[in-house]
Amino acid sequence: MNWVRVWAVARKEFLHVLRDARSLAMAIAFPTMLLILYGYALTLDVDRVPMVVWDQSRSPASREFLSGFFGSRYFSLRGHIGSYQELERAIDTRQALLALVIPSDFARRVESHRPASVQMIVDGSDSTTATLAIGYAEAVTQSYSQQIQFESVQFLSGRRPDPPLEVRPRVWFNEELQSRNYIIPGLIAIVMMVIAAMLTSLTVAREWERGTMEQLIATPIQGRELVLGKLLPYFAIAMLDVLLAVGMSLFVFHVPLRGSPALLLAVAALFQVGALSLGLLISIATKNQLLANQLAMMTTFLPSFLLSGFVYAIPNMPKALQLVTYVVPARYFVSFLKGVYLKGIGLKILAGEVVLISLFAVVMVVLADRRFQKKLE
Repeated sequence: MNWVRVWAVARKEFLHVLRDARSLAMAIAFPTMLLILYGYALTLDVDRVPMVVWDQSRSPASREFLSGFFGSRYFSLRGHIGSYQELERAIDTRQALLALVIPSDFARRVESHRPASVQMIVDGSDSTTATLAIGYAEAVTQSYSQQIQFESVQFLSGRRPDPPLEVRPRVWFNEELQSRNYIIPGLIAIVMMVIAAMLTSLTVAREWERGTMEQLIATPIQGRELVLGKLLPYFAIAMLDVLLAVGMSLFVFHVPLRGSPALLLAVAALFQVGALSLGLLISIATKNQLLANQLAMMTTFLPSFLLSGFVYAIPNMPKALQLVTYVVPARYFVSFLKGVYLKGIGLKILAGEVVLISLFAVVMVVLADRRFQKKLE
């Protein structure tokens, strides 16, 4: 391999990127835009669930029960209603996702230490939010119910009993349970996969479309020298994007980085080599910029977003899809980033992910090298 020829190709590609404002903007501005857009828009937290109340009891007991909802950050009172027609209208117009109906005998039954019922109606058209809202409402109701039971036992025995079981949960790694801390590391993997593949998916196809590939074929340059020369400038840009993404995660989104930054950058470099080589392989195979761009997006973004465990837990997927996820490289990089960012674990535990990412990089480089033929077809 002649490194002078490799550098000549790399220098040519560097000059093209610097002179092409659109390519440079896509390489720098596009990942920044995606991180900001998804970082702020994509959240798994369910706060301020809109709710309406039909309090037929209008008693101190019913107000005490409702205070558990109004004092929580998970619920937001949007109004009081006086009929089922108003309740239906509030849910149909999405004024409320949840409605509580407290019967008129609620206070009387509570004060006489008898079971009391409260009706809860939930809009199930958004099943994920509805499920979480039901869980929050059940927790508030269970807390109020335990308080009433303690008061009932105290009324009968003359002393307040101690709770038989006291739960003191301790959350590791993401103590505040902020979904942003969980999403941003995975989002970095998705963005880097997409951007890297899109950067190199146009390189060889552009040479064929502009007619300059014939000139390159006529030179003494070897196929692997051309492939490596095409990769080098985009690798530098991709690593700049990694530094930008890590910086944004720390200083914009305030996601803690508990692991080794050096290990993160080293494995990110391996992953970028694989993703860039994948884009180059697509460019070599298609020889058409539009087709290469579309194929790069389809083979990187959709599998990485849906099948990497970034948003949807892999164990909850059908068995067939769980098997498919093993060939999605982003799955291992997402797992690696979450381990480094949130848990602060190192190579001893993440060795499996690092080996598979390295294997992905080697396979893509070899395939791109073998697929490129220095001849006219």
